[in-house]
Amino acid sequence: MFAAYAESFSTDEPLAGLRLGERPEPEVPDGWTTVTVKAASLNHHDLFSLRGVGLREESLPMILGCDAAGLDEDGNEVVVHAVISDPSWRGDETLDPKRSLLSERYQGTLADRVAVPRGNVVPKPASLSFAEAACLPTAWLTAYRMLFTRGDFKAGDTVLVQGAGGGVATAAITLARAGGLKVLATSRDEAKRARALEIGAHEVYESGERLPVKVDGVIETVGKATWGHSVKSLRPGGRLVTSGHTSGPDIGAELTRIFFTQLDVVGSTMGTRSELASLVTMLDATGVRPLIDRTMPLEEAMDGFAAMRDGELFGKIVFSRP
Repeated sequence: MFAAYAESFSTDEPLAGLRLGERPEPEVPDGWTTVTVKAASLNHHDLFSLRGVGLREESLPMILGCDAAGLDEDGNEVVVHAVISDPSWRGDETLDPKRSLLSERYQGTLADRVAVPRGNVVPKPASLSFAEAACLPTAWLTAYRMLFTRGDFKAGDTVLVQGAGGGVATAAITLARAGGLKVLATSRDEAKRARALEIGAHEVYESGERLPVKVDGVIETVGKATWGHSVKSLRPGGRLVTSGHTSGPDIGAELTRIFFTQLDVVGSTMGTRSELASLVTMLDATGVRPLIDRTMPLEEAMDGFAAMRDGELFGKIVFSRP
């Protein structure tokens, strides 16, 4: 079957290890099933994998990709949940210390077919296209959990979303607006600030610009470049929810401000299968849809990876299959 996979690692030039070509059909353990992929989306996780982050060399070659929508073995339209927990684990699978994501220990979704545990498929409503549904399991699920589970933000709260344009940030803007929150967003790029307004932000600002108000919460996925601004933008008792650091993890922690103004700093990673099902239901009910930057055949994956590496996107890149 055709797939996009990591053959080697390179910190400086991650695309050097990306290969497009034939790979073996997926192995299907007991309790697992096969999904025929109709659409799969790209995440920063895939670039990190090509840099050797979270992926061991002995696991190579590894098919990349966490997200997919397609057809199960009975022909039902489904969305794939990417978090693989230990079979003995009970409860929130994101807290399982033995958990992994597709494309870490198990072959990923950028292929014609992917094998997943039977419990990792969620029904796809007819109202969502395969391309739209393929955007949900990582970036959109991460944003949903950050906002409504870990952040526990409510209608009427004001949230700041740093780094408009990235997959999680874009999802957070749209979902926060749909959930009744007042949404402020930042970007260093004027065009991305304009797009943020189009998809639901009430106000936009340049990265690092002082805000006219203190916010109840911050959705932080950028890390080093925005952390100080995020902490300073919160009201006393406010909450910063972080799920990544695309600009690097080496932050100035701002500990004095954090303890003196009694801020909550909350980590968040991915989401549960039940949260994915709730997210799918929310989109089906509200008509909210993921913003897709571009859709292209998987055979052109090199161009999609390059666009993500260079930051030349707003929303999700989706790879289609026949």
